[in-house]
Amino acid sequence: MRLIQYRETEAGPVRAGLVEQDRVHELAGAVFDPPAKTGRSLALEDVTIEAPCAPGKIICVGLNYKDHIAETGAALPEAPVLFMKPPSAVIGPGETIVLPRSSRRVDYEAELAVVMGRTASRVKAAEALDCVLGYTCLNDVSARDFQQKDGQWTRAKGFYTFCPMGPAIETGLDPGGLKVQSWQNDELKQDSNTVHLIFNVPFLIEFISGIMRLDPGDVIATGTPSGVGPLKDGDRIEIRIDGIGGLVNPVRLGE
Repeated sequence: MRLIQYRETEAGPVRAGLVEQDRVHELAGAVFDPPAKTGRSLALEDVTIEAPCAPGKIICVGLNYKDHIAETGAALPEAPVLFMKPPSAVIGPGETIVLPRSSRRVDYEAELAVVMGRTASRVKAAEALDCVLGYTCLNDVSARDFQQKDGQWTRAKGFYTFCPMGPAIETGLDPGGLKVQSWQNDELKQDSNTVHLIFNVPFLIEFISGIMRLDPGDVIATGTPSGVGPLKDGDRIEIRIDGIGGLVNPVRLGE
């Protein structure tokens, strides 16, 4: 299934929808509820697609591709390196990434995001995927200078608009072999595959759910491969993942 959140008008409520071919079927409840069509549908081109969920928690994994570790000069981690983004950083497809003037360098980072569909607490890896609703694209936008200066990543990762997600949640994917790319102004910048993750999705769910409870709608960002680079005013950045599609966002310098 291909699940989205959308608006029919700019001021209208956010609704959950099921995309079939070129139509959106309105669903009762939220995207992580059992899908039940209301009987209403619209052409996909007539709606505005929003971020596919409103996560209570966004748990991110740093240094999870060997090639990215090599380009940062960091040591290979013995366990997943975790940090969190605030829900206020989330934006959807087509929304603008705002570069804060206080930062000298803001980078894009293409990532596969896991969207939880069931509560998970101390889940074993063998059962972990049963708790997953599906997968979406995520751009872990990062103020690299603050990340290096602060020694911890809350400020660098937490600015408003620093967590684009979308365009949809795909429920039928195997997370173990998906191509992950970023395209900056139609130039390929990152090109890897989740087969190269150091810690795979089931392991991450077991590890994280042993620390904190994961709730429906929570998101795990699984890390970025090599090729990260700076964004600039006027850019167009796209994250592409097999089976999910492209997450496109314009970029502008803040006031």
